[in-house]
Amino acid sequence: MRSIRWAPRSRGPRSASSSWRRRRSSRSCESRLRTSSDGYSGCGWSSVQPKGSLFVVSAPSGTGKTTLVEALVPQVPGLEMSRSYTSRPPRPRERDGVEYNFVSRERFGAMRDAGEFLEWADVFGHLYGTSAIDTRRHRDAGQDLVLVIDVQGASQVRRLYGETVGIFVLPPSPAVLERRLRRRSRDHLTEEELRRRLAVAQREVERMADYDYVVVNDEVEECVERLRCIVMAERTSWRAAGAAGEDIARAFRNID
Repeated sequence: MRSIRWAPRSRGPRSASSSWRRRRSSRSCESRLRTSSDGYSGCGWSSVQPKGSLFVVSAPSGTGKTTLVEALVPQVPGLEMSRSYTSRPPRPRERDGVEYNFVSRERFGAMRDAGEFLEWADVFGHLYGTSAIDTRRHRDAGQDLVLVIDVQGASQVRRLYGETVGIFVLPPSPAVLERRLRRRSRDHLTEEELRRRLAVAQREVERMADYDYVVVNDEVEECVERLRCIVMAERTSWRAAGAAGEDIARAFRNID
């Protein structure tokens, strides 16, 4: 049984019912992480393109999860950030196709009904969804992908993909989260809406045990470094790279 791992400290074991991932000891070669050393890459000499890994990042609204992932991606080659679709209007300085793909509520509904979303959720009256086609395209190309989604969407992805890495981002304290929300809400959030977000945040924090890692966003650069360490640790874990090691070990056994 795996334990919930904080960055940098760890917690005790969780129950099997709350486990984010199935044990990876029997992962197929195709879904394992790529490794390379002295000309060996992928799963030994296999011509199969290994699929990319899915990292799922969730946090209460106002914690800064999108800002963190946008800072993380340029630091990690082969890591991409999924751009969600949303029916909400852009905030100041947000650009279509950069922070989100902005669509009308009607268009979002049509995409949902056509089965185009890997997951979707209604968040504070606005619809958010992750493109199934885009996710499959990145993974088939061997790219690791970060989904920045709320706990509703994360639950859907967890049911569809057992082989995901869940990361929950916490604010340093409820008071800090309230200050961040107030700072962001000067133009578009009422006091009632702000209180509702804090109440939802309280419930979301109770779900952090569903995730593999928990990091605290107390300082952006330090938090980004923790996220980078998580990605690199997952890329070099036995669970991720075991098939490549098995193929190389098999090659050694075949030495005359």
